[in-house]
Amino acid sequence: MKEGDEVDWSIQEIAKLAGTTSRALRHYDDIGLLAPSSIGANGYRRYDGDALVRLQRILLLRELGLGLPQIAEIVDRDTPQEDALTSHLAWLRQEETRLARQIASVESTIQALRGGERLMAENMFDGFDHTRYKDEVEERWGADAYARGDAWWRGMSDDDKTAWQQRVSDLAAQWTAAAERGIAPDGDEAQALAARHVDWVTGIPGTPASVPGGDVKAYVMGLGEMYVADPRFGANYGGEVGAAFVRDALRVYAEANL
Repeated sequence: MKEGDEVDWSIQEIAKLAGTTSRALRHYDDIGLLAPSSIGANGYRRYDGDALVRLQRILLLRELGLGLPQIAEIVDRDTPQEDALTSHLAWLRQEETRLARQIASVESTIQALRGGERLMAENMFDGFDHTRYKDEVEERWGADAYARGDAWWRGMSDDDKTAWQQRVSDLAAQWTAAAERGIAPDGDEAQALAARHVDWVTGIPGTPASVPGGDVKAYVMGLGEMYVADPRFGANYGGEVGAAFVRDALRVYAEANL
């Protein structure tokens, strides 16, 4: 290939490189989010460099938890690609720093536990900044919801925070293991997990489920959908497949019990 020749990739190549699926890319085309650069006589989609940059932005915005309509609105703006990616890069670097702090915090806790040393509460939660979700919570459920949840968290003792995080971690691990074993979402084991999950989320102040008379059923089913739509939450359950399993189990539980 000569320098300057246009390079493009097949839909299968792009799906593999981007860690997504051909089905997802076709869906992006169907909704006008990411059209192929060309379609051959055989009907095969091809993607050039500009399409790859757009896809990179789409995937980055998905990582931020945005829905596809919001993503479409953002990537269709006249902002130069370089400027938009610079903003993405700044966010990624912030996340890199936060994750590095979390890794160091967890490593320190493991070392203390192995060595029988006293746990240092002031170090255990470095990087676990719940306030980074402030804008998102206020947008979805209102400023009062965030304020109540924030006051609840800050009012906890260090031991209570540790116990709560362990509870969340254990539940996520059990969901993931159940999904990996391929059990039925409507089976007894999955429904027992769903009952624990509902008990957990309804105990968090500020959520619609914690308000007397609140629509717990809609809230629980909405959470399930969010786990699938938002990779940040799906990662807690082993990825998209695990998140879909949790969603289906919660839906069955909600329909039967809420």
